Parts: sequence; structure tokens; C-alpha cells
Amino acid sequence: MKSRNLFIKILCVFIFLPTLSGCWDKKEIEKKAYVVAIGLDKGENENLVITYLIANPEFGTQQQGGSTNEPPHEIISFETNDLISSTNKANAVIAKEISYNLLKYLIVSEKLAKTKNFIRWMYDATKDKDFKRDTYLIVSKENASIFITNNSPKLETRAHRYFDFIIKRGIETATISDASLHKYLRITEADADLFLAIFGTTEKVDPPSGDDMSDNIFAGQLKVNGNTNKTQFIGSALFKEGKMIDQLTVEETRITRLLSSVDEAPDILTTLPDPFNKDFKISITITQLKNIKIKMDVNKQPTTIHVHLPLQVDVLSDHSMVNYASNADKRNELKKFLIERFNDKFNQFIKKTQEEYKSEPFGWSLHARRKFATIAEYEKFDWMKSYPGMDVQISIDIKFGHFGRQSRLPKLKDVRD
Repeated sequence: MKSRNLFIKILCVFIFLPTLSGCWDKKEIEKKAYVVAIGLDKGENENLVITYLIANPEFGTQQQGGSTNEPPHEIISFETNDLISSTNKANAVIAKEISYNLLKYLIVSEKLAKTKNFIRWMYDATKDKDFKRDTYLIVSKENASIFITNNSPKLETRAHRYFDFIIKRGIETATISDASLHKYLRITEADADLFLAIFGTTEKVDPPSGDDMSDNIFAGQLKVNGNTNKTQFIGSALFKEGKMIDQLTVEETRITRLLSSVDEAPDILTTLPDPFNKDFKISITITQLKNIKIKMDVNKQPTTIHVHLPLQVDVLSDHSMVNYASNADKRNELKKFLIERFNDKFNQFIKKTQEEYKSEPFGWSLHARRKFATIAEYEKFDWMKSYPGMDVQISIDIKFGHFGRQSRLPKLKDVRD
């Protein structure tokens, strides 16, 4: 009996021993260097210049004797042959083990993004198990190393928190696109649509001429004064077959999101000319009520696409004192003006995609796939080759929401008197 009990005890030890060894490979936080953003620039002879933005996990934490005096982050740049082995090269300077656990932002220079071999570097990222597919893809006008170095937020000393806040807010306001590495690879491999990456810069760029430039700007063109960060995220970098071909303004980025058949657009706050007084502007909020409806006939020559877009418009300002809430005729005139303006802007951009880009960033090819019985038939149709000659029609249905909390406006003449 005693020998049997001893055998059972020994057996239990061997059974439960593996469950007690789960921490054998654990490493303390202070023993790792956490990369939150990677910058990629074009090097010599098809090499890369890689920049690491490394966060300090101890910054701002309370330790014995007070908080650390170490800086919030560290930045290093060096030339490398590939993206994967660069972590070991960095250890020639960085004492801690390089970790991608907190990596969420991949920043590439416009110069590199416009090279034909750019997609090869992006496929390298997919082969590294620590490289997350939801990593945001950002294109900088200048070198990525300069962009990361010049980025100096005033209120968010933790670099990863700054990027997190400004990117998510830009997506919510539709001033930039929701661009991930996974989406870039998926759209590129489908070989049908265009991809929009986030566009940013720390350099100042001359703004466009003209009065109507509210949304007709790129990153760097927004005039900002004061003691603040120089970095701007505005507009999108446009990719075709894995290579950057152009950049889009805020207005074009927002049109892309409104006409997208994949994602519903967020509420858009913008300013338009006042149809009743050319000296003023009106502020409106555009809300997409439902997903767009697409009717497509691939059997016609040319292929026809009809897109129906239901919108709600809230008028937030009325400087011309029209009082839309109580004047039905003025509301009808405003609706007519908005439909004509939106149609004009949408048709201009669609014409640009057909004649200049020879493809579209709206995801309409996904609807075309359903029209064919087999993949072979769809591939024979060749969406990217067929799209430039398609007949695209946009219909917009506008429903008014509110016109502000004050329904009755004062008489401006009486106020001035």
C-alpha cells in the first residue's frame, strides 16, 4: 500500500510539473525595448533605412525614490538589407531586446512608397510573426526618419498615445482613411481597387488658392500658429497595384468614404458656400443614413453602375439669416443646391478615377464579383481594365435634420440699430 501511494505521488508530480513551468521564458518589462513606430526610407542599392521609435515603459511610473529621469522615447536610424533582421542590428546600439509587441504604426516616405519594389518590403512584414496585420500604414511627405524626429507633441509625451489619439480622431472625422497593413495587402492582391493610406507631414506646404478651400487641402497646408506640434495628418496617399501614384485631399478622401461599399462613412462636418449670400459660408453635418445601394449591369456595353446615396444634412449656421426651419421654399432651394454640388463633386472625382487612375477606391469590384458564376469569368471580365469605360451614375437623396437649437432668428437690422 505504501509503495502504491508513493507511485501515485510520483505520477502526480510528473503530470502537474509541466503546468508549473509556464514562466520559464518570461522577461521583465525593463529588459525589452518596445518599438511603437517603424519608419522606412529608401537606402542605397535597394537597401532600407529603418527608423525605430522606441517607447520607454518606465517613463511616468512611480518607483522607489520617485519617477524616472529617463526620456519618454528614443529614436535610432540605420541602413539595413531587410526589415526582419534589423532587430538584431539595432542591438549594436540598444542594450535591450527589441520587441514589436506595441508596434502599431508603419511610416514610409513618399519616395519609397512610389518605387516599384515597395510591395516587396511590405510582404517582409507579413513573414514576421510579431508584425501585426492591423498596423496602421502612414505615408510621410518627407523621409520617415525626419518625420519621426520632427514629431514633437506638446500634450502627449508618450509617443504611442499621441499616435493613437490623432489617428483614431482623424478616422472618426474622415479627414484621413482607415488604413491598415492588412487592408493594403488584401486590396493589392485582389488587383481591382485602389488603396488609401494615411498621409502626413511635418513640413509646411503652400495652401491652395481660392476661397473654397475648406476641405481642398493636403497635410502641411493647414495654417496653424502657436506653440504646438508641426505634424499634420490630412488627406490620403493613393496606391495602385501596391505602388503610390498620387495623394488625395480631405474632400476627395471624404468622397471616397461616402461612396465606399465596404464601410459606412462617419458623420462629416464641413463648410460650403452659402447659396443665398456669396459673402458667407454655411456649416453642415453630413450623416450617411444607410449603406449605399449599388445596381450594376455587367452585360450592358458599357457596364452601368448606379449608386444611390441617402444622406441627412444638419445645418449648423445661418449667417444670411434665411431661417430654414420656418421657410419651406428656402429649404427646397438649399436641398437643390446641395444635391447639385454633391453630384458635381462626386462626378468630378469619379471622372478622375476613370481617366487618370484607371481604377476606383470605393470597393465596387466586390459587387461585380457577384454577377459572375465563376472566378474565371470574373477574371476574364478584368475589372481594372473595364472600369475606365463604365457608365457611372450617382443619385443622392437628402433629408434635413435640425437647423440649430434657435428656430427664430433676430432681425439683424433691429440689432444694428
